[in-house]
Formats: sequence, C-alpha cells, structure tokens
Amino acid sequence: MGEIPYSVGEGPATRVSLSLPEGTAEAIRRRVGKREFSAFITEAVERELRGQILDEYLADYESRQGPISEHEQERARRVFDEVFAEEGQWPAAS
Repeated sequence: MGEIPYSVGEGPATRVSLSLPEGTAEAIRRRVGKREFSAFITEAVERELRGQILDEYLADYESRQGPISEHEQERARRVFDEVFAEEGQWPAAS
C-alpha cells in the first residue's frame, strides 16, 4: 500500500465492512441510536489509535532514556491529549 493521503480523523468518509458480535452492536445501538452508530465506532477507533501512537512514543523514549514511572506516563497521556486536542491534528504513527 502507498502513503496515506490523510491523517487520522481527516478526509472524506469511506465505507468499510465491520463485523462485531451482535451483543456489542446492539449495545451500541441502544446507547447511541442507529444514526450515530458510525460516529461512535469512529471515535472509539480514533481513541485506540491515539493510545497506540502514544505507546509507541513512550516505548521509544524508554528505549533511549530508561524507564518512565506510572505517574510520568499518565502525565504524558494528559499532555498528549491536551496538545493534540488544541492543535486538532494527530501525530504521525511510526
């Protein structure tokens, strides 16, 4: 595959096939309704991607600088979320 032309959260919507356990799908429908189903899934996936990207950054930092305490990791997560929420942009995944 080639280079992705859009960052996470950008670009036009595209249809994808997604399989979920029926119980999970029904729980989402009950919580947000049929019309907001896709938005709910999109937000959940973006949160997961953001977490994985931060995990990559923290692992890279630890490999170069040594262990990071739980307190420092939580602080990094808060700062990461705040900065990218303000910027409205996502960092690049490695």
